[in-house]
Amino acid sequence: MLKKRIYQGLSAAALALAVGACKTPTLVQKTENRTIAGSYAGTPADSTSNSGKLRWREFFTDPNLVALIDTALVRNQELNITQQEIEIARQEVRARKGEYLPTVGIGAQAAADRVGRYTLQGATEETVDIRERRTPDPLTNFQVGAFASWEVDIWHKLRNAKQAANNRYLASIEGRNFTVTNLVAEIATSYYELLALDNQLAILQQNIAIQRNALNAVRLQKEAARVTELAVQRFEAQVQNTTARQFQIQQRIVETENRINFLVGRYPQPVQRNAQAFNDLLPKAVQTGVPAQLLQNRPDIRQAEQNLAAAKLDVTVARANFYPRLSIDAAAGFQAFRPDLLLNAPESMLLTLAGNLAAPLINKNGIKALYYSANARQTQAVYDYERTILNAYIEVANQMANISNLQNSYEAKAREVQALNQSINISNSLFNSARADYTEVLFTQRDALESKFDLIETKMQQLNASVNVYRALGGGWQ
Repeated sequence: MLKKRIYQGLSAAALALAVGACKTPTLVQKTENRTIAGSYAGTPADSTSNSGKLRWREFFTDPNLVALIDTALVRNQELNITQQEIEIARQEVRARKGEYLPTVGIGAQAAADRVGRYTLQGATEETVDIRERRTPDPLTNFQVGAFASWEVDIWHKLRNAKQAANNRYLASIEGRNFTVTNLVAEIATSYYELLALDNQLAILQQNIAIQRNALNAVRLQKEAARVTELAVQRFEAQVQNTTARQFQIQQRIVETENRINFLVGRYPQPVQRNAQAFNDLLPKAVQTGVPAQLLQNRPDIRQAEQNLAAAKLDVTVARANFYPRLSIDAAAGFQAFRPDLLLNAPESMLLTLAGNLAAPLINKNGIKALYYSANARQTQAVYDYERTILNAYIEVANQMANISNLQNSYEAKAREVQALNQSINISNSLFNSARADYTEVLFTQRDALESKFDLIETKMQQLNASVNVYRALGGGWQ
């Protein structure tokens, strides 16, 4: 009776320890908030259209720009690096998939062992009689066979780890798509900047010619004693100032060309373009759709979503470490102390089957640390997901407001240029008839030049804003 009670007490204690081993820490896990505004500020909600759904070939129609983007998608180094990250993630999925499948191997082994006569094993071997076949001394052992090991995925730990790796693989694909979106937008922005610089250079060259003619006219008037040397030097200084700006623009053109060449993945060379077509370019009409479409269109949001799903599964995997682990080991083959006896079946046959069940019981700090770390990474993934959505919404709202304001600014600048062009003709006529001072001519020419520069700059900003809102809506990677 006492022995029975002892066994019952030991059984109860073992059960309590097993339950304690399976108990996991309690954590309050944060879940993602997918709520998003119904429409962008200042724009009506329209779920039927969204420019982000357009392919970049439909959004950009300039053949030179299309050729640059095509080349960049093949040769850009950053994009190729991202492609290798996708391959790394794919191999990680492959490795995780193999972890929950049985491992089978074939092997052979040869060993020699000599034990002391006055040991339990040595004394036993002395009494063994294998009829006429004497055992060698030292005792050899030859073994050949197949060996298998399999961890039974009771808690879906290995499958969840594989699914987490698969989510990260999908996230790497979305990361590449996001890189493509930014690459297309950056090339288009640089291309429009290059066209704007070409037009600014042409304006400078025209103004240099006009200013030289004005300088020659002032020199003739000085000879006629109508103006002083001061007027001649002021006009000469204006010519030199415009000439210096011409070289600055040329340097910017070289740097912009090389920035495009870098994005395209080639060494410095001229960029094919049609600068005369710049003034005919019109910003694309952009349809924003509703903000909820960002969840499907923007690659960075989908990447953050896949990373969040992977982080959730990591928590599940870390929790499974607290539970018992079941593994099965098996072996089948032949074993004998002489090679010529290996194939003597059934005497030399080797069959092994073992199951192991183990659970952590004491000192689980390492497992707890992994579990808490997985929860912290999941919380980080939630915040990153929410931040990505918020950033996408703000980008679209900012660019839509920018397009509207730039349109109003361009119209005002165009009227300013028209007025200053008329002012140039009026000031020249008044100066030739001695009814205006030369400084008025200089100031009018300077203001007209600056206004033309500003007009081209505003036109470039309009085109870039159209590209940016297209990128912000999730377009460019298709």
